[in-house]
Amino acid sequence: QVQLVDSGGGSVQTGGSLSLACEPTIDIGSSYCFGWFRQTPTKEREAVGFIYGRSSRTNFADSVQGRFAISQDRSSNTLYLQMSRLRPEDTAVYYCAAGYYSGADSCPTSANYYYSWGQGTQVTVAS
Repeated sequence: QVQLVDSGGGSVQTGGSLSLACEPTIDIGSSYCFGWFRQTPTKEREAVGFIYGRSSRTNFADSVQGRFAISQDRSSNTLYLQMSRLRPEDTAVYYCAAGYYSGADSCPTSANYYYSWGQGTQVTVAS
């Protein structure tokens, strides 16, 4: 079973930047979709952004499009969610996720598709 280790996060002022890391126990260049979801106590788990390992194709939720990016560091087998122009509504626990994928479309955005999850990391954006 794929295991994921979340790290990064913390607190930042509105407009600031943070980076989250995800280290899976499988090759980040493999036929998997990797991504992040976020959750608050009052909301269901929400898709943030995804990357397909083989092609590095990314897709993002409308709410973060243009502000967030995902990159791969193959030397350390680590994925990064780079968050900029952060807003208070980005405050949540962020979870890295992984699921096998062999399609030609963008990575699925439903949490039900992903069966491996990191432990989560808190991101707090102060207004």
